[in-house]
Amino acid sequence: MSAGEIIAEPVCAVLVTYHPCAHMLENISKVLAQVQGLAVVDNGSDVEEVAALRLASRTAGFHLIENEENLGVADALNQGVRWAKRKGYPWVVLFDQDSKITDGFISQMRAVWLSHPDRERVVSLHPKYVDPETGVEPAVRRTRDGNPLVALTSGALMPVWIFDKIGEFASEYFIDCVDLEYCLRIRAAGYLIADTSRALLLHKAGSANKTLTFLGLSFRPTHHSASRRYYISRNRIAMYRKYVFVFPLWTLQSAGEYLRETVKCFLGERDRAHKFRNFLLGTWDGLTGRMGKRDGL
Repeated sequence: MSAGEIIAEPVCAVLVTYHPCAHMLENISKVLAQVQGLAVVDNGSDVEEVAALRLASRTAGFHLIENEENLGVADALNQGVRWAKRKGYPWVVLFDQDSKITDGFISQMRAVWLSHPDRERVVSLHPKYVDPETGVEPAVRRTRDGNPLVALTSGALMPVWIFDKIGEFASEYFIDCVDLEYCLRIRAAGYLIADTSRALLLHKAGSANKTLTFLGLSFRPTHHSASRRYYISRNRIAMYRKYVFVFPLWTLQSAGEYLRETVKCFLGERDRAHKFRNFLLGTWDGLTGRMGKRDGL
């Protein structure tokens, strides 16, 4: 297949929503302008929010998948990818509702993939992420081949055949670490993850909007909810157990960063007792292998 044929192949966007705001609906039109198809997967939003999505679906012309309850980000992504596969799309680009696409995003991503010296092994291409409020760019840890080991799912351009090759996103994770686990699975299978600074995605992660000082040290807590604290703790433990012997150095480095981030939470966030309880519960479930959605958080 020639470069021209590859760059002309249609792309289907998959966008996961959960209590979306009107501002997110504006981003849908920007996504639609750059892709050939769009599947929006809603994870149990309110009646009014779903009604707004239905109206947008009819007027803008995208496919809407409605889940009556929150099935988690992994399951929602899998639903969208399956729909794209059934419709014959060879490529998907994945988004969450906290991300905003920029002009020329898809064309820049395709051009970078085409110019990659080992593009046949690249099965997940990621943009440059920038927080729209702080301008902060997340640090990227690279392997010896110069490519990232892990990256965020939002903004990832992927060929659909990889899901047949190594499986779908881990639905048992529900939320958190879904992207990290899939990236590690990609690398463990011998494929590559690549990124580019040419395509920009505005992405806000967490609510780290206030700098705090403790014993002379300044830091920005993420302010994740108590329920998210459970999934962050549990899924990281489960992921570390799965990949510690495949990627031992990354596992140790990631565990150290996770512990520092957890300490920041307990030093500078509200509802600390509840979050600490969920941290302990998540750690125990991660060690004992209890996965899936957890009620009573």
